[in-house]
Amino acid sequence: MPTRRRALLILLTLTLLALFSFATALALGSYRVEFGDVFNALLGHESGGGQVVVELRLPRAIAGFACGGLLALAGALMQVLLRNPLADPYVLGISGGAGVGAMFAILLGLPVLGIDGLAFAGALGAMFLVFGLAHGDGSWTQTRLLLTGVIVAAGCGALVALMLAIAEEHKLRGMLFWLMGDLGQTNAWWPALTALAIAFMFAMPFARELNLLARGIQQAQALGVDVIRLRYAIYLIASLATAASVTTAGSIGFVGLVVPHLVRLATGNDQRLLLPASVLAGGSLLVLADTAARTIIAPQQLPVGVLTALIGVPVFLFLLSRQPK
Repeated sequence: MPTRRRALLILLTLTLLALFSFATALALGSYRVEFGDVFNALLGHESGGGQVVVELRLPRAIAGFACGGLLALAGALMQVLLRNPLADPYVLGISGGAGVGAMFAILLGLPVLGIDGLAFAGALGAMFLVFGLAHGDGSWTQTRLLLTGVIVAAGCGALVALMLAIAEEHKLRGMLFWLMGDLGQTNAWWPALTALAIAFMFAMPFARELNLLARGIQQAQALGVDVIRLRYAIYLIASLATAASVTTAGSIGFVGLVVPHLVRLATGNDQRLLLPASVLAGGSLLVLADTAARTIIAPQQLPVGVLTALIGVPVFLFLLSRQPK
């Protein structure tokens, strides 16, 4: 099968998976809606459960898809940038910084908008801190960036633990749900979707250069790639994508780590196909996981980050077992 045809087939399959995940999210829950009624509600016709579909489930599904796409895109970019298959969107402390901001906002009793604002500010603060410390005297290596991110993440984790220890008891549940990832408190879907569109639009022009960078820094430089500019651009795109996702849905693990691996098995390492395929697969996975999180023990809801971890751990162990010895 020609390469172009195979790429189109993969993207078509993932697009159908995304549509299936949306249909499932809109139909299932504590109140089940028939698929025909879902379609009628989307067309604006009066139907049973139409208000639930349009006002509650659709915005949540869009936000979930956007967050999953952002995490998968950031994970794919970070794995190329650091040349490390274990890199994920949270490895540079972005999630930790957002967690510090969100926990502080909850301690102060701020509304949802204040929590989102401080979470995004904390993520940006962690991003600039890691960038400044890793840059140092002007040199910047993958190892230095990775170690700096791990240290900043550890410091943020200590601050989060401190705030959990001193928080009032009635605030702990909301804080823990945020830390484990939760789409139930999503205030608006459009910021995450806008961030996904912008991040994808800026990442795709670098796909060819990323293919060269994956072969090695010296080979990429010999072929005319401005490696320093490329590193800065990819770091900024991945960090902002992670910050937008964490601000919207809290810390949701394993999507950015596992999805690029799974997609790479099907598509190979061509970033021109890997990046859009990762966005579709990551968004679909998070929508399906969120649907399960609010359906398994309905009407109670589970943190979606717990389900992504339960899915991600065995899948990642399976991928490791398939690696050649």
